[in-house]
Amino acid sequence: MSILRSATVLAASLMLALAAHATPKVIKKVPPDFPREAVQKGISTGVVKAKLTIEADGKVSDVEIVEAEPKRVFDRAVKQALMDWKFEPGEKATHEVKLVFKNED
Repeated sequence: MSILRSATVLAASLMLALAAHATPKVIKKVPPDFPREAVQKGISTGVVKAKLTIEADGKVSDVEIVEAEPKRVFDRAVKQALMDWKFEPGEKATHEVKLVFKNED
């Protein structure tokens, strides 16, 4: 294989890899509720990173909590909200999101 052909194949492979990791476009976001349990425990902030499985029709079929601080306080609220998110239809994909909670009451 010539060097030019190798470079072309490599460039095409990189473009495919980048396209495969393109950020899915959100068309409907549902904000998570601030859990009453967190308020009762005096917790006013939190951060949750979640991995979504997005089906070809744009619906979220699974939500996995990757990181959470504090642990297990906001997980249920995040899962419920993210399951209602919608994305532009495309190929089935996974996508990570980070949600920040702040209760200013």
